[in-house]
Amino acid sequence: MQVYRDWAAVPEAGRGATVALGNFDGVHLGHAAVLRAAHAARPDRPLAVLTFEPHPREFFRPQDPPFRLTLAAERAACLAALGVSVLYELPFDSAFSHLTAEQFVTDVLHGGLGAANLACGADFAFGHRRGGDILLLAAQAEALGIGLTIVPPVSDVQGPISSTRIRRLLQDGYPERAAALLGRPYAIRGEVMHGDARGRTIGFPTANIFLKQHLEPARGVYAVTARLPEGAEVKGVANIGLRPTVGGAESRLEAHLFDFAGDLYGAELSVALRGFLREEKKFESFDALKAQIMADADQARAMLDALPAPTA
Repeated sequence: MQVYRDWAAVPEAGRGATVALGNFDGVHLGHAAVLRAAHAARPDRPLAVLTFEPHPREFFRPQDPPFRLTLAAERAACLAALGVSVLYELPFDSAFSHLTAEQFVTDVLHGGLGAANLACGADFAFGHRRGGDILLLAAQAEALGIGLTIVPPVSDVQGPISSTRIRRLLQDGYPERAAALLGRPYAIRGEVMHGDARGRTIGFPTANIFLKQHLEPARGVYAVTARLPEGAEVKGVANIGLRPTVGGAESRLEAHLFDFAGDLYGAELSVALRGFLREEKKFESFDALKAQIMADADQARAMLDALPAPTA
């Protein structure tokens, strides 16, 4: 997938695509529908996504708790898996935020990207102070000779599928329900950092990933699968939280991978949450914690072994 970050310097080879518009946080089933619509409208053109980094909410409300379902690398990987060949990942800064809705269409979409077709959800808003809506987009696109497809929400019995719903499910401890809306297990992707090495002393070494701008799911223990840098998938058990028994101060993901002894420090790891086992708690002693970790590992193995085999 080709990635462009400067809308004013896209080469001719990166222009003329059919472009899906949005933040695409999580890349869920609703987003996949927008991508299918973009491709169906112009199957003769490359399939592209225009999105922003950082997320506009991070720019305007930096004091908010982290909320991202997918950071840039994971989002790009998910989009590529859905057939996107061009990603316009535009820096969202003060100058960009002050573009009017009309400038966004004429300068960025038409002039910069040379978009042949656009696709977006019915609630797509854009431009300074979100001054543009799909009515304005439709009028301007028609005037500029750009096709436009408005995609209705994808819904289930609970209502429209959205990033907000998925965040709530993860915070409530239901990763399997979130997976149903995502179309895949929810994964946290990040660099493996050095921890305090306590797990290694009791035979449970862990790969530590700091959540940073990721949404913090429900604190507790999960059955997980981890995608290693070379592509292999390994089962494991992970804790997300502050580790109150050892006096942790910053929330992190600590994953113990079953039957794995390699060195992952500095590598990028994607850890998928497959099932919630229990809430995080403080134990009276390190021995009590060790006993619980062993029980958690057995429960995680049983849960993961019972999952259906992936289909080709």
